[in-house]
Amino acid sequence: MQRWAHLFRAGGRVLDLACGPGRHAYWLHARGHAVTAVDRSAAALASLAPLAAAGAEVLQAELEDGPWPLAGRAFDAVVVTNYLWRPRLADTVAALAPGGVLLYETFAQGNETVGRPARPEFLLRPGELLQAAAGLRVVAYEDGFLENPERFVQRIAAVRSVATELPARHRL
Repeated sequence: MQRWAHLFRAGGRVLDLACGPGRHAYWLHARGHAVTAVDRSAAALASLAPLAAAGAEVLQAELEDGPWPLAGRAFDAVVVTNYLWRPRLADTVAALAPGGVLLYETFAQGNETVGRPARPEFLLRPGELLQAAAGLRVVAYEDGFLENPERFVQRIAAVRSVATELPARHRL
């Protein structure tokens, strides 16, 4: 995530979806972003109390049942790590404002050979993040194996383009 955070608008609104205890939310807030951290686990969100007291929005919401809890809202960046619920992929991408950046990384097929998650419904198929980001400008995409700990992942950094006369310069 840190590798591509330079693409975020300074002070922009950032959604940390399925944030867990808030590793990314704390990092982003410390860099001046207006953070919205969402997770279903009250226990995980309890660790975000200092962040909420500092002005971040912390929402407990069930992402897999019921309506999308962020309907009508747009963010300058959306960060998702180690989480996959396919019915919400379109909502996640739709939450990007013009010029917004999607950073998504989670487990991919092959992970079942090295550990958890191992169930197919929690593992991305080859190219699945590219399909989910159709219509966005893909700045970076990786699909492969990482060591320490061993895991198979897909990662994407993609931007919702803004109509301009000059080509966008997404610094690598």
